[in-house]
Amino acid sequence: MNGLATATLLAKDGHEVTVLERDAASPPAPGAAWDDWERRGVNQFRLLHFLQPRWRQMVETEIPELASAMDAAGAARFNPLDLIPEEIIGPRRARDGECTALTARRPVAESASASVAEATPGVTVRRGVAIAGLDVGPPAAPGVVHIRGVITDTGETIPADLVVDTTGRRSPLPAWLEAAGARRPIEEEDDLGFQYYGRHFRSDDGSLPPLLAGVFQTYDSVSILTLPADNGTWGVGFTASAADTDLRRLKDNDVWTRAMRSYPLAAHWIDAEPLEDVTMMAKIPDRYRRFVIDGEPVATGIAAVGDSWACTNPSLGRGISIGLMHAVALRDMLRTDVVDDPVKLALRWDEVTEATVTPWYEATRTFDRHRLAEISAQIGGRPYETDDPTWEITKALLHASGADGDVLRGLLRFAGLLDTADEMLGQPGFLDKVIEVGGGWRDAPPLGPSRSELLEVVHA
Repeated sequence: MNGLATATLLAKDGHEVTVLERDAASPPAPGAAWDDWERRGVNQFRLLHFLQPRWRQMVETEIPELASAMDAAGAARFNPLDLIPEEIIGPRRARDGECTALTARRPVAESASASVAEATPGVTVRRGVAIAGLDVGPPAAPGVVHIRGVITDTGETIPADLVVDTTGRRSPLPAWLEAAGARRPIEEEDDLGFQYYGRHFRSDDGSLPPLLAGVFQTYDSVSILTLPADNGTWGVGFTASAADTDLRRLKDNDVWTRAMRSYPLAAHWIDAEPLEDVTMMAKIPDRYRRFVIDGEPVATGIAAVGDSWACTNPSLGRGISIGLMHAVALRDMLRTDVVDDPVKLALRWDEVTEATVTPWYEATRTFDRHRLAEISAQIGGRPYETDDPTWEITKALLHASGADGDVLRGLLRFAGLLDTADEMLGQPGFLDKVIEVGGGWRDAPPLGPSRSELLEVVHA
């Protein structure tokens, strides 16, 4: 998704772009993508996906033909504020429409993205081409390796003025760089250990189930996702700790169904036709890479975009949206004079990355760390305690959003990548209201089964 978007943006700006995709199968039309397209190169291809409001906003501005293709493919335009009575959140406001997402199942969204990219003058997509390594040219600076292209697994060398890595969370770029004689980038990886158990469903009449809670709900030792998609479909899933051996039984359809039905705010989301058995994904750490060390790039002629730069826990649905922000930033940077100097380009790309998308990565990673620690405490039957006030505010914010329209709107804008945490909390009186309305979150009655009750269901 991010590679296709990057290619489209750069080609629309006048660059000649070649996309190399290791999976050989060409995408079918969006209407057939779910049933007919196999993408073995993307582990999460058939898992739950969500494209945030910021993604829609950028696509409508930067690649409007993709927004049109998504609409034509039956993508959902989804705004929680449209589904909540005014008696709860107050009258509609001018900016409420900005919280609308344009989202679809991954095969459908990627098929639409591919159709747009391949129709864009300047884009050439070569499928069935795997990369074996990087082609090295004369250094642009003493001691700094310069990348001038890639080498395929068949031995073909493909030259490029700039190689852009969008190979995703399992990107082998550090190993490629090291094999080319460059230093490995800085790499930080959290052993977060989330595990996902999800299914997709379809309604008979094309309508979505009633929204009784947020699309991301936290409970005792698990979280639940209820994500609208395309053509009257949606995804439902559990997020658990990979260390939680008791919940590995959720990969069984019957166990998964019994467990989901024990959550009153989510149970009705599975009263529909299931489109597949439970799909599972594990080993999903947060990981961050930086390609400038002590003021010097590890290599020139190459830029990492999206998950190949940094990847986060997918349960917050931010990866593709952050990746598009990153791609737009690359397009904008290549409009400046840094293109004439490979070293300046590499250093500037590091600065742009740190300013544009690293804050979003760090905010997501902070939530992930606390949530996994909270889950671990809940598995152990003890409350989670931390000295970090960020988590106290987060829990109060989540609790208050169910009772106050202002707080809900602020949370939706932050979750949808429309406002930063500082912009959200900096609104006059907002933090005071979060504390006032949400400060009693510890005393709130549970909205789902306790850990012991969940285990009884799972092991029944």
